[in-house]
Amino acid sequence: MKSNVFFSDLKVESKRTLFDKLDTLLDRTDLKGKIKEKDLVAIKLHFGEKGNTAYVRPIFLRKVVDRVKEYKGKPFLTDTNTLYIGTRSEAVSHLTTANQHGFTESAVNAPVLIADGLRGNSAVKVKIDKPIFKTVSIAHAIHMADVLIGVTHFKGHELSGFGGTLKNLGMGCASREGKLSQHSNISPKVKEKACKGCETCLPWCPSEAISMISPEVEGKGKHPAALIDSKKCIGCGECILTCPAGAIQIQWNESIPLFQKKMVEHAYGAVHKKKGKALYLNFLTQISPACDCYGFSDAPIVNDIGMLASEDPAAIDQASIDLVNGEEGNRSSKLPKHWEKGEDKFRAIYPEVDWSIQLSYAEEIGLGTREYELIKI
Repeated sequence: MKSNVFFSDLKVESKRTLFDKLDTLLDRTDLKGKIKEKDLVAIKLHFGEKGNTAYVRPIFLRKVVDRVKEYKGKPFLTDTNTLYIGTRSEAVSHLTTANQHGFTESAVNAPVLIADGLRGNSAVKVKIDKPIFKTVSIAHAIHMADVLIGVTHFKGHELSGFGGTLKNLGMGCASREGKLSQHSNISPKVKEKACKGCETCLPWCPSEAISMISPEVEGKGKHPAALIDSKKCIGCGECILTCPAGAIQIQWNESIPLFQKKMVEHAYGAVHKKKGKALYLNFLTQISPACDCYGFSDAPIVNDIGMLASEDPAAIDQASIDLVNGEEGNRSSKLPKHWEKGEDKFRAIYPEVDWSIQLSYAEEIGLGTREYELIKI
């Protein structure tokens, strides 16, 4: 059965603004039926890395918040901490960045909180029993929320081809441990030349997997360096964040197909207990070639297209892909070819990435369907 995907373009007039069109888009969904009085409603978005400008603007989030409140829900805006070191790797810096980008309670009419806590370890192990994972680590506030609304800026991504709702759910709703398990075979690695031997990481390791090795024993460096025992490591990622020298790093060693499947299984874990209690919005605006996790935003690869809404995460992403590929490419962007309508824009940027894997796998594990009916409003 095809899933409904509601679509609004960006053409407006003085008597019907873009905010009016967003209201109409929300009207066409069954958001009211998903929210009971006093339900805690997580509005999951990406606040953008400091310096990025492509994220969905706070004023649009305000419209979603006001609609949730109209239905007697209790909304909050949320995201999770990043695995890499940046301006969103722990909650204090993350909230500061969100504030600087305009996501304040006074602006959006709802509190802003970080779903996986101060350092990314506030999480719940969710049983999913899928081919790769039996359990996944999902941010506590996401899991405990009664309703989930995903608000996603649709763009390119170097590992998944594109970043849409599935990525917002899979990577975006995972705890630090969940993110690490998607990106690597769990155990981080120590860059010996960068390690200062300060031992800051030692007390932060919950499984005592880190030890200091002597340079006399290893014949490397001028001082002891940290060593991580992969057999003891549980993949929590605490050491990555706490190392003041940035010497402990993620092992970016998963194949792209496996990464996408891991991401989709985490997306399943984030929403499978919210059947009838989840809604997804994709904003096809400023469609940049890379993720909003970068501290910059490159020229969009196509013109702005519109806004989509659906209850099906796979269908809304498939519809978004089709709409982007149906546009003429921007020759002044990083798009090196495939400028004609109907040509695959994301494969032009990332030729080694088969973005369809995430969509097919979402269908396979029961997370949605790629078959959709696009309903224009």
